[in-house]
Amino acid sequence: MRILVVEDEEKIAKFIKRGLKEEDYSVDVAIDGEEGHFLVSTNEYDLIVLDIMLPKMDGLSLCRKIRLEGNNTPILILSAKDTVKDKVTGLDAGADDYLQKPFAFEEFLARVRVLLRKKESKGSSQLKVRDLVLDLLTHKVTRAGKELNLTVKEYALLEYLMRHVDTIVTRTMISEHVWDINFDTFTNVIDVYINYLRNKVDMHSDYKMIQTVRGKGYILRK
Repeated sequence: MRILVVEDEEKIAKFIKRGLKEEDYSVDVAIDGEEGHFLVSTNEYDLIVLDIMLPKMDGLSLCRKIRLEGNNTPILILSAKDTVKDKVTGLDAGADDYLQKPFAFEEFLARVRVLLRKKESKGSSQLKVRDLVLDLLTHKVTRAGKELNLTVKEYALLEYLMRHVDTIVTRTMISEHVWDINFDTFTNVIDVYINYLRNKVDMHSDYKMIQTVRGKGYILRK
């Protein structure tokens, strides 16, 4: 899962990013509303964590703009404003949840998990390609009925490939979604994880689903 945090207070942004990364989420940070809008417009996120008091474009204006552009990514607002009116205003602007600062990080993570589950429940809870099945709720993966033991990054990489079945995905596309915007694309980490995944997904099957498209990237073929 890839999360965007739009927060101008450096200490809070670093705290949230560190905590989310410890839970194996990929995290990008924007320090003002305009940068937040740019990242939302150019990248695909599973959740947006949004402060209200932001420079250049405030959080409520950004929230409304995101919704007017047809983007339905779940939005969690963080704000020191704690009146009922403030919360109603935030929810009416298009946010899915509103959490008052300061907050317990355990509660923050619980709200993140709820919003991500709601996002997944709007569609099928499983991704299926031939005899490969990935359960989005339990994170269980099977091939021909046999369970595959994947690491968190291997699971995230496979989910991304399955969501783009029969489509070539570049190393840059993979790095931005499975890792984060600051990932060094000149390393061979992606190639290493593709090989790990191949060994688990295709090793004992006659049909090799994960294929390399030389000079372009990778594809999971149906």
